[in-house]
Amino acid sequence: MNEFAGAQRPLYEVKANLFKGLAHPVRVRILEVLSAANTVPVSDLIADTGLEASHLSQHLSVLRKHNLVVAERRASQVFYSLAYPQVADLLRVSRALLVEILENTRQQLASTVTASAGLPVQPASTPSDSPPPPSDPEST
Repeated sequence: MNEFAGAQRPLYEVKANLFKGLAHPVRVRILEVLSAANTVPVSDLIADTGLEASHLSQHLSVLRKHNLVVAERRASQVFYSLAYPQVADLLRVSRALLVEILENTRQQLASTVTASAGLPVQPASTPSDSPPPPSDPEST
């Protein structure tokens, strides 16, 4: 596989592939753990995520493939760290964006509820509210 194959694709496709690497909650969690520490042993990642080693390994493989993390073997242990400090920045920016989106949604809901409170409420019709049935002239 040509390592420079991405250089011939449009930047938006390359960006989309980067986001594919982020497109799983477990991978985001792994990146959050790594952004809080310089280097983290796999054993700590297993404990923090609660995943089996094989599942964690698959997620770490995806993160390595997308150049988001790097691995370093020290004796019998493997340690992971963020490949670039900008990954931690990306996580912070995405959190700030989500907080702002949620706040805007909350404000929209609150204004909708407030606007609805000012409208007259249509009561549900009950049998006593409906007009009486027409009387049958032959029955009287």
